[in-house]
Amino acid sequence: MGTIVLYPSPAMGHLVSMVELGKFTLNHYPGFAITVLVVNPPYNTGSTASYINHTSTTTPSITFHHLPSQPLDLGSYSSMEAINFELLRLSNHHVQQALESIASTTVISAFIIDFFCTPALSIAINLNIPTYHFYTSGAYSLSLFLYLPTLHQSTSKSYKDLDELLDVPGLPPIPPSDMPVPLLERTSIEYAFFLDVAMQFGRSSGILVNTFESLEQKALKLLSDGIYIPDGPTPPVFSIGPLTASDSAGEAGSVHECLKWLDAQPSQSVAFLCFGSLGLFSAEQLKEIAIGLERSEQRFLWVVRSPPSEDKSNRFQSPPAPNLDLLLPHGFLDQTKDRGFVVSSWAPQVDILNHGSVGGFVTHCGWNSVLEAVSAGVPMVAWPLYAEQKLNRLLLVEEMKLALPIDETEGGLVKAAEIEKRVRELMDSEGGNKIRERAQAKKEEAKQAMADGGSSRVALAKLVESWK
Repeated sequence: MGTIVLYPSPAMGHLVSMVELGKFTLNHYPGFAITVLVVNPPYNTGSTASYINHTSTTTPSITFHHLPSQPLDLGSYSSMEAINFELLRLSNHHVQQALESIASTTVISAFIIDFFCTPALSIAINLNIPTYHFYTSGAYSLSLFLYLPTLHQSTSKSYKDLDELLDVPGLPPIPPSDMPVPLLERTSIEYAFFLDVAMQFGRSSGILVNTFESLEQKALKLLSDGIYIPDGPTPPVFSIGPLTASDSAGEAGSVHECLKWLDAQPSQSVAFLCFGSLGLFSAEQLKEIAIGLERSEQRFLWVVRSPPSEDKSNRFQSPPAPNLDLLLPHGFLDQTKDRGFVVSSWAPQVDILNHGSVGGFVTHCGWNSVLEAVSAGVPMVAWPLYAEQKLNRLLLVEEMKLALPIDETEGGLVKAAEIEKRVRELMDSEGGNKIRERAQAKKEEAKQAMADGGSSRVALAKLVESWK
Protein backbone atom coordinates (compact mmCIF):
# COMPACT_ATOMS: atom_id res chain seq x y z
CA MET A 1 0.00 0.00 0.00
CA GLY A 2 3.02 2.30 0.15
CA THR A 3 4.62 4.47 2.79
CA ILE A 4 3.21 7.41 4.76
CA VAL A 5 5.89 9.90 5.78
CA LEU A 6 5.11 11.97 8.88
CA TYR A 7 7.02 15.17 9.57
CA PRO A 8 6.22 16.58 13.03
CA SER A 9 7.68 19.68 14.65
CA PRO A 10 10.13 18.68 17.44
CA ALA A 11 8.05 19.74 20.48
CA MET A 12 6.63 16.87 22.57
CA GLY A 13 2.97 17.86 22.03
CA HIS A 14 3.40 17.98 18.24
CA LEU A 15 5.41 14.76 18.00
CA VAL A 16 3.05 12.68 20.16
CA SER A 17 -0.19 13.50 18.35
CA MET A 18 1.39 12.87 14.93
CA VAL A 19 2.86 9.52 15.98
CA GLU A 20 -0.55 8.61 17.45
CA LEU A 21 -2.03 9.46 14.02
CA GLY A 22 0.41 6.89 12.58
CA LYS A 23 -0.67 4.25 15.11
CA PHE A 24 -4.36 4.97 14.49
CA THR A 25 -3.83 4.54 10.73
CA LEU A 26 -1.90 1.28 11.14
CA ASN A 27 -4.50 -0.16 13.52
CA HIS A 28 -7.11 0.01 10.75
CA TYR A 29 -4.93 -0.11 7.59
CA PRO A 30 -1.96 -2.31 8.53
CA GLY A 31 -0.70 -2.53 4.93
CA PHE A 32 1.03 0.86 5.14
CA ALA A 33 4.58 1.47 6.30
CA ILE A 34 5.16 4.63 8.33
CA THR A 35 8.34 6.69 8.51
CA VAL A 36 8.64 9.64 10.91
CA LEU A 37 11.20 12.34 10.09
CA VAL A 38 12.70 13.58 13.38
CA VAL A 39 14.49 16.89 13.78
CA ASN A 40 16.73 17.00 16.87
CA PRO A 41 16.51 20.53 18.25
CA PRO A 42 19.06 22.25 20.50
CA TYR A 43 16.44 23.07 23.16
CA ASN A 44 14.07 21.43 25.66
CA THR A 45 11.20 19.55 23.98
CA GLY A 46 10.00 17.47 26.91
CA SER A 47 10.75 13.73 27.12
CA THR A 48 10.64 12.98 23.37
CA ALA A 49 13.54 10.49 23.40
CA SER A 50 11.84 8.06 25.81
CA TYR A 51 8.56 8.36 23.87
CA ILE A 52 10.34 7.57 20.56
CA ASN A 53 12.14 4.57 22.14
CA HIS A 54 8.89 3.29 23.64
CA THR A 55 7.07 3.60 20.28
CA SER A 56 9.92 1.88 18.39
CA THR A 57 9.70 -1.06 20.81
CA THR A 58 5.91 -1.39 20.86
CA THR A 59 5.14 -0.46 17.20
CA PRO A 60 8.03 -1.72 15.03
CA SER A 61 6.15 -0.83 11.80
CA ILE A 62 6.79 2.85 12.63
CA THR A 63 10.37 3.81 11.67
CA PHE A 64 12.05 6.98 12.96
CA HIS A 65 14.47 8.69 10.57
CA HIS A 66 16.64 11.26 12.40
CA LEU A 67 17.65 14.21 10.23
CA PRO A 68 21.14 15.71 10.77
CA SER A 69 21.31 18.32 13.55
CA GLN A 70 21.52 22.01 12.69
CA PRO A 71 23.75 24.32 14.75
CA LEU A 72 21.86 27.39 16.01
CA ASP A 73 22.84 30.28 18.26
CA LEU A 74 19.85 30.23 20.60
CA GLY A 75 20.75 33.58 22.16
CA SER A 76 19.98 35.42 18.90
CA TYR A 77 16.29 34.37 18.77
CA SER A 78 13.42 36.17 20.45
CA SER A 79 11.18 33.12 21.01
CA MET A 80 10.85 29.35 20.80
CA GLU A 81 8.65 29.80 17.71
CA ALA A 82 11.35 31.80 15.90
CA ILE A 83 13.92 29.06 16.65
CA ASN A 84 11.51 26.38 15.46
CA PHE A 85 10.79 28.12 12.13
CA GLU A 86 14.50 28.64 11.44
CA LEU A 87 15.46 25.09 12.46
CA LEU A 88 12.83 23.56 10.15
CA ARG A 89 13.71 25.89 7.28
CA LEU A 90 17.39 24.89 7.60
CA SER A 91 16.34 21.20 7.59
CA ASN A 92 14.69 21.47 4.13
CA HIS A 93 17.71 20.11 2.25
CA HIS A 94 17.78 17.00 4.48
CA VAL A 95 14.00 16.53 4.13
CA GLN A 96 14.39 16.52 0.35
CA GLN A 97 17.18 13.91 0.54
CA ALA A 98 15.08 11.75 2.89
CA LEU A 99 12.00 11.91 0.64
CA GLU A 100 14.04 11.07 -2.48
CA SER A 101 15.70 8.17 -0.67
CA ILE A 102 12.37 6.75 0.56
CA ALA A 103 10.74 7.25 -2.86
CA SER A 104 13.54 5.25 -4.53
CA THR A 105 12.42 2.04 -2.78
CA THR A 106 8.67 2.52 -2.21
CA VAL A 107 5.70 4.66 -3.23
CA ILE A 108 5.08 7.57 -0.84
CA SER A 109 1.27 7.55 -0.54
CA ALA A 110 1.18 10.71 1.56
CA PHE A 111 3.53 13.21 3.20
CA ILE A 112 1.90 14.65 6.35
CA ILE A 113 3.51 17.79 7.73
CA ASP A 114 3.14 19.80 10.90
CA PHE A 115 2.14 23.45 10.73
CA PHE A 116 5.76 24.53 11.57
CA CYS A 117 7.10 22.25 8.81
CA THR A 118 5.35 24.19 6.02
CA PRO A 119 8.73 25.16 4.42
CA ALA A 120 8.85 21.52 3.19
CA LEU A 121 5.53 21.85 1.31
CA SER A 122 7.12 23.15 -1.92
CA ILE A 123 9.72 20.35 -1.92
CA ALA A 124 7.03 17.66 -1.73
CA ILE A 125 4.85 19.34 -4.39
CA ASN A 126 7.90 19.50 -6.72
CA LEU A 127 8.50 15.77 -6.10
CA ASN A 128 4.83 15.15 -6.92
CA ILE A 129 4.05 13.73 -3.46
CA PRO A 130 0.50 14.34 -2.10
CA THR A 131 1.07 16.53 0.97
CA TYR A 132 -1.32 17.09 3.87
CA HIS A 133 -1.15 19.49 6.79
CA PHE A 134 -1.73 18.02 10.24
CA TYR A 135 -3.01 20.69 12.62
CA THR A 136 -2.21 19.62 16.18
CA SER A 137 -4.71 21.96 17.84
CA GLY A 138 -8.50 22.09 17.39
CA ALA A 139 -10.88 23.16 14.62
CA TYR A 140 -11.72 26.53 16.23
CA SER A 141 -8.03 27.40 16.43
CA LEU A 142 -7.59 26.29 12.79
CA SER A 143 -10.49 28.55 11.76
CA LEU A 144 -8.81 31.58 13.31
CA PHE A 145 -5.50 30.64 11.74
CA LEU A 146 -6.90 30.24 8.20
CA TYR A 147 -8.78 33.54 8.64
CA LEU A 148 -5.57 35.36 9.63
CA PRO A 149 -4.86 36.84 6.15
CA THR A 150 -8.41 38.32 6.15
CA LEU A 151 -7.92 39.78 9.65
CA HIS A 152 -4.51 41.09 8.56
CA GLN A 153 -6.12 43.09 5.75
CA SER A 154 -8.82 44.50 8.03
CA THR A 155 -6.43 46.52 10.22
CA SER A 156 -2.95 48.05 10.10
CA LYS A 157 -2.50 47.85 13.89
CA SER A 158 -0.85 45.13 15.97
CA TYR A 159 -3.36 43.04 17.95
CA LYS A 160 -1.66 44.15 21.17
CA ASP A 161 -2.70 47.75 20.35
CA LEU A 162 -6.32 47.00 19.33
CA ASP A 163 -9.23 47.89 21.62
CA GLU A 164 -12.17 46.21 19.86
CA LEU A 165 -13.01 42.50 19.92
CA LEU A 166 -12.00 40.46 16.87
CA ASP A 167 -14.81 39.04 14.80
CA VAL A 168 -14.11 35.63 13.27
CA PRO A 169 -17.13 33.81 11.77
CA GLY A 170 -18.36 30.98 13.99
CA LEU A 171 -16.15 31.89 16.97
CA PRO A 172 -17.08 33.83 20.12
CA PRO A 173 -15.79 37.46 19.93
CA ILE A 174 -12.04 37.28 20.63
CA PRO A 175 -10.26 39.80 22.89
CA PRO A 176 -7.11 40.84 20.94
CA SER A 177 -4.99 39.94 24.01
CA ASP A 178 -6.25 36.33 23.65
CA MET A 179 -4.56 35.96 20.26
CA PRO A 180 -1.61 33.53 20.20
CA VAL A 181 1.43 35.32 21.65
CA PRO A 182 3.52 35.16 18.40
CA LEU A 183 0.76 37.11 16.60
CA LEU A 184 0.47 40.04 19.02
CA GLU A 185 3.18 42.18 17.38
CA ARG A 186 2.52 42.78 13.67
CA THR A 187 6.15 43.63 12.81
CA SER A 188 7.67 40.50 14.42
CA ILE A 189 9.36 37.73 12.45
CA GLU A 190 6.96 35.23 14.08
CA TYR A 191 3.90 37.14 12.81
CA ALA A 192 5.32 37.18 9.27
CA PHE A 193 5.89 33.43 9.38
CA PHE A 194 2.41 32.61 10.73
CA LEU A 195 0.82 34.81 8.08
CA ASP A 196 2.83 33.13 5.32
CA VAL A 197 1.97 29.63 6.59
CA ALA A 198 -1.75 30.55 6.76
CA MET A 199 -1.60 31.47 3.08
CA GLN A 200 0.21 28.21 2.21
CA PHE A 201 -2.42 25.90 3.76
CA GLY A 202 -4.61 26.20 0.68
CA ARG A 203 -1.88 24.47 -1.41
CA SER A 204 -2.01 21.18 0.51
CA SER A 205 -4.04 18.14 -0.55
CA GLY A 206 -5.99 18.14 2.72
CA ILE A 207 -5.95 19.31 6.34
CA LEU A 208 -6.09 16.82 9.22
CA VAL A 209 -7.30 18.15 12.59
CA ASN A 210 -6.87 16.45 15.96
CA THR A 211 -10.50 16.75 17.08
CA PHE A 212 -13.84 14.98 16.68
CA GLU A 213 -17.05 16.12 15.07
CA SER A 214 -19.35 16.51 18.06
CA LEU A 215 -16.72 18.47 20.05
CA GLU A 216 -16.35 21.26 17.45
CA GLN A 217 -19.28 20.74 15.12
CA LYS A 218 -19.89 24.38 14.16
CA ALA A 219 -16.25 25.15 13.32
CA LEU A 220 -15.85 21.95 11.29
CA LYS A 221 -18.99 22.76 9.27
CA LEU A 222 -17.76 26.30 8.50
CA LEU A 223 -14.28 24.97 7.62
CA SER A 224 -15.75 22.52 5.11
CA ASP A 225 -17.93 25.33 3.71
CA GLY A 226 -14.67 27.15 2.91
CA ILE A 227 -15.55 30.47 4.54
CA TYR A 228 -12.14 31.04 6.16
CA ILE A 229 -10.22 31.16 2.86
CA PRO A 230 -12.48 33.59 0.95
CA ASP A 231 -10.24 34.04 -2.11
CA GLY A 232 -9.46 30.41 -2.96
CA PRO A 233 -10.45 26.78 -2.40
CA THR A 234 -10.15 25.21 1.06
CA PRO A 235 -8.58 21.74 0.96
CA PRO A 236 -10.78 18.93 2.36
CA VAL A 237 -10.73 18.86 6.19
CA PHE A 238 -10.54 15.52 8.05
CA SER A 239 -11.26 15.48 11.80
CA ILE A 240 -9.59 12.35 13.14
CA GLY A 241 -9.29 12.63 16.90
CA PRO A 242 -8.97 12.53 19.77
CA LEU A 243 -5.43 11.28 19.10
CA THR A 244 -3.79 11.02 22.52
CA ALA A 245 -1.03 8.80 23.88
CA SER A 246 -2.93 5.83 25.27
CA ASP A 247 -0.26 4.58 27.65
CA SER A 248 2.49 6.06 29.78
CA ALA A 249 5.95 5.51 28.39
CA GLY A 250 7.34 4.87 31.88
CA GLU A 251 9.50 2.00 33.01
CA ALA A 252 7.90 -1.31 32.05
CA GLY A 253 5.95 -2.74 34.93
CA SER A 254 6.63 0.17 37.31
CA VAL A 255 3.78 2.20 38.80
CA HIS A 256 4.39 5.86 39.61
CA GLU A 257 4.15 6.67 43.34
CA CYS A 258 1.37 9.20 42.73
CA LEU A 259 -0.88 6.49 41.21
CA LYS A 260 -0.49 4.40 44.37
CA TRP A 261 -1.44 7.49 46.39
CA LEU A 262 -4.50 8.04 44.18
CA ASP A 263 -5.60 4.45 44.82
CA ALA A 264 -6.15 5.39 48.47
CA GLN A 265 -8.30 8.50 47.75
CA PRO A 266 -12.12 8.63 47.47
CA SER A 267 -13.77 8.62 44.03
CA GLN A 268 -13.52 11.94 42.06
CA SER A 269 -12.12 13.75 45.11
CA VAL A 270 -8.71 14.92 43.82
CA ALA A 271 -7.91 18.10 41.86
CA PHE A 272 -4.96 17.48 39.51
CA LEU A 273 -2.70 20.45 38.63
CA CYS A 274 -0.27 20.11 35.70
CA PHE A 275 0.87 22.68 33.12
CA GLY A 276 2.62 20.91 30.24
CA SER A 277 6.28 20.26 29.51
CA LEU A 278 6.99 23.96 28.88
CA GLY A 279 4.67 25.50 31.51
CA LEU A 280 6.91 27.13 34.12
CA PHE A 281 5.88 29.48 36.96
CA SER A 282 7.85 32.04 38.94
CA ALA A 283 8.73 31.23 42.56
CA GLU A 284 6.16 33.85 43.62
CA GLN A 285 3.40 32.16 41.60
CA LEU A 286 4.27 28.70 43.00
CA LYS A 287 3.82 30.07 46.53
CA GLU A 288 0.40 31.53 45.63
CA ILE A 289 -0.69 28.14 44.22
CA ALA A 290 0.45 26.39 47.40
CA ILE A 291 -1.42 28.82 49.69
CA GLY A 292 -4.56 28.58 47.51
CA LEU A 293 -4.50 24.77 47.57
CA GLU A 294 -4.01 24.65 51.32
CA ARG A 295 -6.91 27.06 51.94
CA SER A 296 -9.22 25.28 49.48
CA GLU A 297 -9.29 22.24 51.81
CA GLN A 298 -9.57 20.00 48.71
CA ARG A 299 -7.45 16.94 47.94
CA PHE A 300 -4.86 17.67 45.26
CA LEU A 301 -2.11 16.15 43.14
CA TRP A 302 0.27 18.86 41.89
CA VAL A 303 3.19 18.58 39.43
CA VAL A 304 5.78 21.24 40.32
CA ARG A 305 8.60 22.35 38.00
CA SER A 306 11.48 24.71 38.72
CA PRO A 307 10.92 28.37 37.79
CA PRO A 308 12.37 29.55 34.45
CA SER A 309 16.09 30.35 34.47
CA GLU A 310 17.14 33.98 35.04
CA ASP A 311 20.04 33.28 32.68
CA LYS A 312 18.86 34.23 29.17
CA SER A 313 21.28 31.75 27.52
CA ASN A 314 19.54 28.89 29.39
CA ARG A 315 15.94 29.91 28.82
CA PHE A 316 15.22 27.26 26.18
CA GLN A 317 16.85 24.40 28.12
CA SER A 318 15.17 21.92 30.45
CA PRO A 319 15.02 23.31 34.01
CA PRO A 320 16.69 21.35 36.85
CA ALA A 321 14.58 19.29 39.30
CA PRO A 322 12.80 21.60 41.75
CA ASN A 323 13.90 22.01 45.38
CA LEU A 324 10.43 21.73 46.94
CA ASP A 325 11.55 22.81 50.43
CA LEU A 326 12.92 26.07 49.02
CA LEU A 327 10.13 26.76 46.51
CA LEU A 328 7.04 25.99 48.61
CA PRO A 329 5.96 27.87 51.76
CA HIS A 330 7.52 26.67 55.02
CA GLY A 331 5.50 23.76 56.46
CA PHE A 332 3.24 23.39 53.37
CA LEU A 333 4.21 19.77 52.61
CA ASP A 334 3.69 18.70 56.26
CA GLN A 335 0.41 20.55 56.70
CA THR A 336 -1.13 19.10 53.52
CA LYS A 337 0.38 15.59 53.59
CA ASP A 338 -2.94 13.90 54.47
CA ARG A 339 -4.78 15.29 51.43
CA GLY A 340 -2.11 16.42 48.97
CA PHE A 341 0.66 14.87 46.88
CA VAL A 342 3.37 16.95 45.17
CA VAL A 343 5.32 15.45 42.26
CA SER A 344 8.63 16.86 40.97
CA SER A 345 8.88 17.74 37.27
CA TRP A 346 6.88 14.92 35.56
CA ALA A 347 3.88 12.66 36.16
CA PRO A 348 1.99 10.15 33.93
CA GLN A 349 -0.79 12.58 32.97
CA VAL A 350 -2.98 10.22 30.91
CA ASP A 351 -2.97 7.57 33.66
CA ILE A 352 -3.78 10.20 36.29
CA LEU A 353 -6.68 11.74 34.34
CA ASN A 354 -8.17 8.27 33.83
CA HIS A 355 -7.89 7.38 37.52
CA GLY A 356 -11.23 7.14 39.32
CA SER A 357 -10.08 9.37 42.20
CA VAL A 358 -9.45 12.41 39.97
CA GLY A 359 -12.39 14.79 39.80
CA GLY A 360 -10.91 17.93 38.25
CA PHE A 361 -7.95 19.24 36.23
CA VAL A 362 -6.26 22.65 36.51
CA THR A 363 -4.59 22.91 33.09
CA HIS A 364 -2.63 25.27 30.82
CA CYS A 365 -5.11 24.39 28.02
CA GLY A 366 -2.55 22.85 25.68
CA TRP A 367 -4.67 21.01 23.11
CA ASN A 368 -3.25 17.54 23.93
CA SER A 369 -4.08 18.08 27.61
CA VAL A 370 -7.58 19.30 26.69
CA LEU A 371 -8.22 16.16 24.60
CA GLU A 372 -6.82 13.91 27.33
CA ALA A 373 -9.19 15.49 29.86
CA VAL A 374 -12.16 15.28 27.46
CA SER A 375 -11.37 11.59 26.74
CA ALA A 376 -11.23 10.91 30.49
CA GLY A 377 -14.43 12.89 31.23
CA VAL A 378 -12.66 15.28 33.65
CA PRO A 379 -13.85 18.92 34.07
CA MET A 380 -11.23 21.69 33.98
CA VAL A 381 -10.04 25.00 35.37
CA ALA A 382 -8.50 26.84 32.39
CA TRP A 383 -5.19 28.61 33.12
CA PRO A 384 -3.53 29.35 29.72
CA LEU A 385 0.18 30.19 29.55
CA TYR A 386 1.44 30.39 25.93
CA ALA A 387 0.80 29.55 22.23
CA GLU A 388 -2.93 29.34 21.34
CA GLN A 389 -3.97 28.41 24.90
CA LYS A 390 -5.97 31.60 25.60
CA LEU A 391 -8.12 30.83 22.57
CA ASN A 392 -8.60 27.26 23.87
CA ARG A 393 -9.71 28.72 27.22
CA LEU A 394 -12.27 30.94 25.47
CA LEU A 395 -13.77 27.87 23.76
CA LEU A 396 -13.64 25.59 26.82
CA VAL A 397 -15.36 28.19 29.01
CA GLU A 398 -17.76 29.99 26.62
CA GLU A 399 -18.53 27.50 23.89
CA MET A 400 -18.03 23.97 25.24
CA LYS A 401 -18.73 24.79 28.92
CA LEU A 402 -16.20 22.18 30.05
CA ALA A 403 -14.06 24.52 32.17
CA LEU A 404 -14.05 27.38 34.69
CA PRO A 405 -11.83 30.40 33.92
CA ILE A 406 -9.11 31.70 36.24
CA ASP A 407 -8.59 35.46 36.66
CA GLU A 408 -5.12 37.01 36.62
CA THR A 409 -4.05 40.35 38.08
CA GLU A 410 -2.72 43.07 35.73
CA GLY A 411 0.83 41.71 36.05
CA GLY A 412 -0.26 38.18 35.12
CA LEU A 413 -0.09 36.77 38.66
CA VAL A 414 -2.95 34.54 39.86
CA LYS A 415 -3.54 35.17 43.58
CA ALA A 416 -4.02 32.46 46.21
CA ALA A 417 -7.63 33.58 46.83
CA GLU A 418 -8.52 33.03 43.15
CA ILE A 419 -6.91 29.57 43.13
CA GLU A 420 -8.72 28.62 46.35
CA LYS A 421 -12.05 29.82 44.93
CA ARG A 422 -11.76 28.06 41.56
CA VAL A 423 -10.48 24.73 42.91
CA ARG A 424 -13.27 24.66 45.49
CA GLU A 425 -15.87 25.65 42.85
CA LEU A 426 -14.70 22.89 40.48
CA MET A 427 -14.57 20.17 43.13
CA ASP A 428 -17.42 21.08 45.45
CA SER A 429 -20.24 23.15 43.94
CA GLU A 430 -23.37 22.83 41.83
CA GLY A 431 -21.65 24.62 38.94
CA GLY A 432 -18.68 22.24 39.12
CA ASN A 433 -21.02 19.24 39.07
CA LYS A 434 -22.79 20.56 35.93
CA ILE A 435 -19.44 20.87 34.14
CA ARG A 436 -18.56 17.34 35.34
CA GLU A 437 -21.78 15.96 33.82
CA ARG A 438 -21.01 17.63 30.48
CA ALA A 439 -17.44 16.29 30.62
CA GLN A 440 -18.75 12.75 31.20
CA ALA A 441 -21.07 13.08 28.19
CA LYS A 442 -18.16 14.28 25.99
CA LYS A 443 -16.09 11.28 27.13
CA GLU A 444 -18.74 8.96 25.65
CA GLU A 445 -18.87 11.00 22.42
CA ALA A 446 -15.05 10.85 22.10
CA LYS A 447 -15.18 7.07 22.49
CA GLN A 448 -17.94 6.79 19.85
CA ALA A 449 -16.00 8.98 17.38
CA MET A 450 -13.06 6.54 17.43
CA ALA A 451 -15.22 3.38 17.37
CA ASP A 452 -16.33 1.44 14.30
CA GLY A 453 -18.66 3.67 12.23
CA GLY A 454 -17.76 6.74 14.36
CA SER A 455 -17.06 10.14 12.77
CA SER A 456 -13.25 9.95 13.13
CA ARG A 457 -13.10 6.42 11.69
CA VAL A 458 -15.25 7.51 8.74
CA ALA A 459 -12.93 10.51 8.18
CA LEU A 460 -9.87 8.23 8.28
CA ALA A 461 -11.45 5.91 5.69
CA LYS A 462 -12.07 8.89 3.37
CA LEU A 463 -8.49 10.05 3.87
CA VAL A 464 -7.00 6.64 3.07
CA GLU A 465 -9.25 6.39 0.02
CA SER A 466 -7.76 9.68 -1.26
CA TRP A 467 -4.24 8.17 -0.94
CA LYS A 468 -5.15 5.24 -3.14
